[in-house]
Amino acid sequence: MRFFIDSADVKEIRAANDMGCVDGVTTNPSLLAKTGRPMKEAILEICSIVDGPISAECVTLTADEMIAEGQGLAAWHKNIVVKIPMGVEGMKAVKALTAKGIKTNVTLCFSPNQALLAAKAGATYISPFVGRLDDIGQDGLKMVREICQIYKNYGYATQVLVASVRNPIHLLESALMGAHVATLPLSVIQQLAQHPLTDSGIKKFLADWEKVPKAK
Repeated sequence: MRFFIDSADVKEIRAANDMGCVDGVTTNPSLLAKTGRPMKEAILEICSIVDGPISAECVTLTADEMIAEGQGLAAWHKNIVVKIPMGVEGMKAVKALTAKGIKTNVTLCFSPNQALLAAKAGATYISPFVGRLDDIGQDGLKMVREICQIYKNYGYATQVLVASVRNPIHLLESALMGAHVATLPLSVIQQLAQHPLTDSGIKKFLADWEKVPKAK
């Protein structure tokens, strides 16, 4: 399973990259707004940090606009994946961009049927939003399970990129289902390394080390 970091903050991205677990980055307009930086400037710096897929999102609404915008984004760097919102116009754009050899990430997916459409349109990635479904009382992980099964049934090449991950359980369950990628905020990446028994074990080892006679 590949890990992407869901952030546009280069400090966070560097911190996660230093842990050796980052294979790519996903950004969106909300994350970019938090940085207070121009989009192109931020994306290109991210590309210089992580040598992997970097998702940059279209902010136009019609297919023709998204196709033109997507081509422009893809021209910035070889690792850029064009993020396209789910919808009729979005699927038209995905089909056209895929035909041009441009990688796409279909975002704001909230149902297996949407994921099936994205795969048929030729999307490189589908991003099912787990946490946001949980927020409204639906089962986000059930959606991921069904998408993984549908893709397996028919051999679709589209990769499942689990998004809106709120905690380590979301990540663990997605990995057990066989999702290809999870995009995680830095806080969740750091949580993966933590366990109370690890902390207590380190504390005990260090306490015992103090009792070991030291060479003179």
